[in-house]
Order: sequence, then C-alpha cells, then structure tokens
Amino acid sequence: MLDANTITSGADLTALYSTSGVIALVWYVLVAVALWRVFDKAGYPGILAIIPIVNVFVLVKVAGYSAWLGLLYLIPIVGWIFSIVVAVRVGRGFGKGGAWSFFLLWLVAFVGYFILGFGRATYTKPV
Repeated sequence: MLDANTITSGADLTALYSTSGVIALVWYVLVAVALWRVFDKAGYPGILAIIPIVNVFVLVKVAGYSAWLGLLYLIPIVGWIFSIVVAVRVGRGFGKGGAWSFFLLWLVAFVGYFILGFGRATYTKPV
C-alpha cells in the first residue's frame, strides 16, 4: 500500500525544475509578452496578458465576442474549434487573412502574436 507522504513528496516542485517545466515557463513568458503588445494595440490593459485565465477572456474580447464565450474553452471539442475561430477573428481584426491566422495565431501562437504586437498591423474591431 502506498503512503500518502511518498506520493506527494515526489510531486512538490520537481516538475517545474525538469526540462519540460522550464520549456513551458519560457513558452508562457513569450506568449505573455506578445499578448501584452496585442492587448495594448486593441485598447485593453496589457498587464492582463500575464494573468493565466484572464488573458483568454481578454483575447475573446479582442476577437469581438463577449467574454462570457470564453467559457466555451472548457468544453473539450468545442474549445478547440472555438480557439480556431478566435484566432481567425483576431487575425481579421488586425487585417490578416484566415490561413495566416490559422497557422500563425493558432498553431504557433507566440510567433503570430509577436508579429501582430511588434509589427505594423493596426487593430480594428472585427464585425
């Protein structure tokens, strides 16, 4: 029988110090920096990009939807489809096409958001 102390003692902070934990942390910082600039261009406070769940709801607002629709991310299959729709709508708001938005805002998000945030694209709320 496993003792509760042995199960939890191995799970303290060792996941953060592993290679995948460091890569995940670096990825999150890159996305937060890129989203900060995107939020600023869209007229929202950039500091909201640092807060893990709030940044998703603000991104849904940047896409032109109500923040309440951000709850759709919690539904398994619907969340994936809705994330593609949000990426395309954000891209449209910055004057980019659907294919550009799919590949650079959905598949490799931090690259696309860096291009939007630090590039010359201007934001107009999508309709």
